Amino acid sequence: MTDSMVAPNPWMILPFALLLGTMALAPSLAGNWWSRHYPKIALGLGAVTLGYYLFILQAPDRVLHVAHDYVSFIVLIGSLFVVSGGIHIHVKGEAAPLANVIFLFVGAVVANFLGTTGASMLLIRPWIRMNKDRVTAHHIVFFIFIVSNVGGCLTPIGDPPLFLGYLQGVPFWWVAEHCWPMWAVGVGLLLTMFYVVDRVNFTRLRGSSHFVAAKARAPLEIREKETGHETWKFDGLANLVFLAVILGAVFINKPFFLREAIMLAAAFGSYFTTEQSVHEANRFHFHPIQEVAILFIGIFATMMPALDWLGANAHELLGQNPAPGIFYWGAGTLSSMLDNAPTYLGCLSALFGTSGANDIGELLGRHSPDLIAISVSAVFFGAATYIGNGPNFMVKAMADHGKIHMPTFSGFVLKFTLPFLLPVLAAVWLIFFHG
Repeated sequence: MTDSMVAPNPWMILPFALLLGTMALAPSLAGNWWSRHYPKIALGLGAVTLGYYLFILQAPDRVLHVAHDYVSFIVLIGSLFVVSGGIHIHVKGEAAPLANVIFLFVGAVVANFLGTTGASMLLIRPWIRMNKDRVTAHHIVFFIFIVSNVGGCLTPIGDPPLFLGYLQGVPFWWVAEHCWPMWAVGVGLLLTMFYVVDRVNFTRLRGSSHFVAAKARAPLEIREKETGHETWKFDGLANLVFLAVILGAVFINKPFFLREAIMLAAAFGSYFTTEQSVHEANRFHFHPIQEVAILFIGIFATMMPALDWLGANAHELLGQNPAPGIFYWGAGTLSSMLDNAPTYLGCLSALFGTSGANDIGELLGRHSPDLIAISVSAVFFGAATYIGNGPNFMVKAMADHGKIHMPTFSGFVLKFTLPFLLPVLAAVWLIFFHG
């Protein structure tokens, strides 16, 4: 990883900061403008950085290295998105709080095999239908916390930062071996909190004279026939074969791009063999993955100066042998404010810089606790804001489409992140990384 890095001018970090700042603010301040112009902004700022690396620094190897990481990243995310869109789950509702907890736990496990993106797209629709008579913001936000983020902490498939780590040489099962205790604590605490909140909501509505009115106010597109006639049913299960192909391809490293070619073939096979009725039932379309693909072109391109500068100056910034807790809160804070995938790479660069390790094997041998802290925090803190992780965007968009009242960017942080997620993050730090 370190061999391909160069020494950029710190001012070239500015396009990265501009892109991430625009991603954070523009959707809420100028949503219509952003939806029309985000491709120009992402690609334009990315082009500035690419031009700098190609023509000023004359570092084509560095650009090719990042391009390879981007292609591998987006092919995995995209193929899982397509395959999950070919599976439709008919649910039996209405769901009581315990049934909701079981569903979210299953989602946390599934996220490690479908990715947080694939699991979110597969499960958010049945999740809304299960709770159609009383669905509210806490259902969607805790889904983001558990299924779209924290649940995917056990495999490189689970969350984009971990897959980028796998591309850098972290062994596939290393994450599960070292991070499962943090996963168990994080998921367990969040499920407990959700049960309490959902039980209060369920009891209040069931005992209220307004319950019938609440049912009548449910979004039209998620109102269905009476609960007594609903059954659990799965359509498009043939796509499990394509899912198995994608999972198997993850383990292929050579020859160049064979892994990605197999994943794309599985995605094409899934899309063209899935019955149209299944895609229609899922309201499947490519806009969410198209937006992620375009934005991440800009992110991967503009983040190069930030990563290279951080790797070169990490020793001065962090000192010698910083404690795992510093990496936990540092990587986590950046993941919540930026996007957790590039943040993971930036902190991995910093760890190389402070450790003096020459390769990933040496790093895992001498600084395993630090990399565990980075891995866990990048995944967990990605749930803290809408911009922390790609699936957060997608889930919110689907909730908005269903006319579910969702908190604003600041409301998300004040009403849910601070009172619910932050205590979980602090507990994980105290138990595993304090001192």
